[in-house]
Amino acid sequence: MAHFVLPSLRYALAGMALALVSHSVLAQPLSVENAKVRAVPPVSTNTAAFMVLHNRGDSDLAVVDARSPAAEITELHNHVDVDGVMQMRRVAEIGVPAGGSAELAPGGLHLMLIDLVAPLHEGDEVEITLVLDSDETLTFSAPVRRIEVMGGGMSGKDSSQSEGHQAH
Repeated sequence: MAHFVLPSLRYALAGMALALVSHSVLAQPLSVENAKVRAVPPVSTNTAAFMVLHNRGDSDLAVVDARSPAAEITELHNHVDVDGVMQMRRVAEIGVPAGGSAELAPGGLHLMLIDLVAPLHEGDEVEITLVLDSDETLTFSAPVRRIEVMGGGMSGKDSSQSEGHQAH
């Protein structure tokens, strides 16, 4: 009889451990809304991802890294004004305040997908993983969409949205 009890106990303990790990992931306060990846011509090797990050938690957090199987390199970026010229710069982290949000949008903070492994087509889904300063990760899919840049690249419009909605 003990021969059957020991394997059952192992499975029960493994199940409880898995439930605890799953619970910590589910308790993560970061969520992603309105994620999208900019559609680019097939010859382009780089693109950008945009989204809104929401922190439902009681303490500030930061995204410190990102990765995607769609690109060899994924970096956190921002646009900055250097002597009147907007330039894209890599940043070490993107902070998301407790109870607040951070918007990643054309002309501002965004994720760069560099050295795409294959052309992306409008309607494709791109997997993205965000790495937090707590070493937790959040993986999600973002659709590839055409995003029209307006006003010198400072804002963009997602072609899937109605005329009155701007991607800020």
